[in-house]
Amino acid sequence: MPAILKEFLHYRELLYMLTWKEIKVRYKQSVMGFLWAIFMPVLIVSAGIMMKASFSFTTGRHINMQDVISVSVKGVAWAFFVGAVRFGSNSLIANNNLVTKIYFPREILPMASVLANFFDFMVAAVFVTSVMAFTGGGASFHLFWLPLILLALVMITASFAVLLACANLFFRDVKYIVEVVLTYGILFTPVFYSAEMFGRWKPLLLLNPMGAVLEALDSAVVLHRAPDPLWLCYAVLFGVLGLIVAGSVFKKAEPLFAQEI
Repeated sequence: MPAILKEFLHYRELLYMLTWKEIKVRYKQSVMGFLWAIFMPVLIVSAGIMMKASFSFTTGRHINMQDVISVSVKGVAWAFFVGAVRFGSNSLIANNNLVTKIYFPREILPMASVLANFFDFMVAAVFVTSVMAFTGGGASFHLFWLPLILLALVMITASFAVLLACANLFFRDVKYIVEVVLTYGILFTPVFYSAEMFGRWKPLLLLNPMGAVLEALDSAVVLHRAPDPLWLCYAVLFGVLGLIVAGSVFKKAEPLFAQEI
C-alpha cells in the first residue's frame, strides 16, 4: 500500500489532468452546463420526497422539513457513490488507448472518475446547503465530524470503483451487474428512510457500509448529534481495508490488462 501511495504522489499531476479532462468532457457543449451536477441528486431527492409523502398519506403523519433535508443530504451522497462507481468501473475500457500505450499506475483512471464525481458532489452540496439555509436547517458543532465521514465515503466509493474497474476488464458482463445493483441498491440503503425504523434489525442494515456512512452524515448534518462511533469506525475501517484489497487485486491483475483490452 505505501508503494501505491508513493506512485500516486509521483503521478499526481496526471491524476489532476485526467480528473479535469473527465469533468470538461462531461459538460462540453452542454446547454445546462454544471447544472447537470445537481440533476441526478435532484431526481433522487424528488423520488425520496414523493416516497415520504406517500408514507405520510397512508400513515396520517405529516411530512416535515427535516425529512426533506435528510433525504436531500443522503440523496446527494448516494448520487456521488452511484456516479463514481458507474464511471469508475468502466474507466479502464473507456481509456483503453492509454492503458495499452504508456505506463502509469492504472488505478489513476478509476480514481479520476471518483474525483470527477466528487466535484459534482461538492456542487450539489452547495445547492443542498443553500436549501438548508433557506429553510432554517441550521448547523451545529457536530459538523466537525464531516471530514471523517466524507473521507469514509470517498474511500468506500474508491475501493468499489477500483475493484470493479479491474473485474469489468476481465468479465464484461460486470457492468450490467453493476447497473442492476446500483439501481436497486437504494432500496436496501437508508437514503429515503432512517435505519431507526428497523429497530433490532438496524445493525443488519448498517452492515452495508454506505448505510453506515449515510446514517453518520444524517446525524452530523441534519439531526445535530454525534454519529454512532461504532458504525462510523466500521465505515472508516471498511474503506481502509477495501482500498488495500482493491489495490492489491488491481496490482496483481495489472500485467494482464493490455491483452484483455
